[in-house]
Amino acid sequence: MRELMTATLVLGLATAAMAQTADLKVGDQAPNFKLQATDGKTYQLSDFKGKKPVVVAWFPAAFTRGCTIECKSLAENGDKIKMYDVVYFMASVDPIEKNTEFAKAKSVTLGQGANAQVVEKKEADFPLLSDPTKETAKAYGVLNDRGVANRWTFYIDKNGKITYIEKMVKPETSAEDMIATLSDLKVPMTHKGTK
Repeated sequence: MRELMTATLVLGLATAAMAQTADLKVGDQAPNFKLQATDGKTYQLSDFKGKKPVVVAWFPAAFTRGCTIECKSLAENGDKIKMYDVVYFMASVDPIEKNTEFAKAKSVTLGQGANAQVVEKKEADFPLLSDPTKETAKAYGVLNDRGVANRWTFYIDKNGKITYIEKMVKPETSAEDMIATLSDLKVPMTHKGTK
């Protein structure tokens, strides 16, 4: 009887853990979030409902190679992204202090010793969101078994519906790929920025 109760408890906990990780699809309502950002503001997805599409680019960890390259790509091409009438964020489970330092960094040293490489980057001209409780990452289904977010980008229309999920993000071309996706999704242009 004790083994049966233990097995039932383990199965229940496993089911609860699986329920915490969403399996979102195109057409699903995007989970609302309320997260602190590197610009000192707190953003909620619901604030943009009926107003603007939103892009949330999840990344594993600040100050790591791929994440630095992705942030650099988005910062260097911000003027082109801003030609679209969209709000975009990068997001991770890092604490706000770490993401703020990362957003403001003009260079990042990757690796150590003789293998160290300095990557020059622009300061991020867009907010990075912090989800240290990992609740939003779980709601979006991006939290992996290492406890960090997968590098996935969610495109959400102004009605809060997911229109595309990019699960094969290439850090080096993340901005160009985002721009192409915004164009494919027919997101309206603002005509700000340069081509």
